[in-house]
Amino acid sequence: MSERATRRVGGPLLATVAATAVLLAVPFYVDAFWLQTGLFAMSAAIGAIGLNLLTGATGQLSLGHAFFLAVGAYGYVYLASDSDPDHGLSGLGMPTPLAFVGAILLAGIAGGLFSPISGRLRGTYLGIASLALIFIGQHVLFNAEGVTGGFNGRDVPPMEIFGFTFADSPEFVLFNVPLGALERLWFLAVALLIPAIWIARGILRGRPGRAMNTIRDHEVAAAVMGVPVARYRSGVFVLSSMYAGAAGALLALAFRRTVPEYFGMFLSLDYLAMIVIGGLGSAAGAVAGAVFVSVLPQLLTRFGNDLPLVAEPGSEGVSPAEAARILYGAAVVAVVLFLPGGLVGLWTRLRLAAARRRSARSLHRLDKKEEQPA
Repeated sequence: MSERATRRVGGPLLATVAATAVLLAVPFYVDAFWLQTGLFAMSAAIGAIGLNLLTGATGQLSLGHAFFLAVGAYGYVYLASDSDPDHGLSGLGMPTPLAFVGAILLAGIAGGLFSPISGRLRGTYLGIASLALIFIGQHVLFNAEGVTGGFNGRDVPPMEIFGFTFADSPEFVLFNVPLGALERLWFLAVALLIPAIWIARGILRGRPGRAMNTIRDHEVAAAVMGVPVARYRSGVFVLSSMYAGAAGALLALAFRRTVPEYFGMFLSLDYLAMIVIGGLGSAAGAVAGAVFVSVLPQLLTRFGNDLPLVAEPGSEGVSPAEAARILYGAAVVAVVLFLPGGLVGLWTRLRLAAARRRSARSLHRLDKKEEQPA
């Protein structure tokens, strides 16, 4: 392997190892609020990576991403829960790891059933068609009470792997720090997020990524070059749905109760905002946008009393959720007008500018040395 190739692989690998080490250390130092906020951010990042593969890299507009998150969340609950005839609830009672994998596969199957449409439609037409999934999903979630629990939702069984339960009990202490449900779920989220980023990064930097970008930029040229356009579109839609399924199942574990109202059109719009703000077509952009969009409402809720115009939920004035949507709506407009590469594009530009300044300083020092008399 050449030195340049080694740097290309070694740099991101070292960055990933360092970021993973930092993430694994977080639960030992922060309180429950930040842990829950981080869990929401990591689950949103997984879902946003999937949507970025579909919309950012391949150019397929999807407004139905929340539907596949709902399939993942309720799929896990149904597969992992036992039947409860007293409350009219059914379930398969599968081991929770198998239920989690099954939820991802169910979301992929749902995406596969929709993929013939996604393989033929594009642009606004695909967006409208995918929006129908939201209305269908909401109807099913509210009316299939035996599976979903209806309006009130269902409790989420905690994950259990090899006897280790991701819940508050039994008590577990590590390095003199008691690890409750949030701390344990944090480690699970990290274990899901890192592979999700690397898989997406490998796809985007490899031959499939180049084909997807060609389809996005010039579909006719892609077809002429021999790229199976319809097959790629369908395949990416299934992959994006599986990412959403994993995010939905992780969200269910974090919430501990699934509620149909959460998986509505606003959630799909939130995910579109994530990939636009973070940067279209990159895994890092999806993560950055997910952190921005998911953390902002939590911060406004916690610190809203100290901010002007932000009121408590249910009172007069702008609620934290509404204020957050206003702010990241403005961020979307700002990104479209001034930062087409999103937060990742801004970071790249700043890094290149810093490198140019360092290079200019180095050249200046060399010039000074050459001017000095021997």
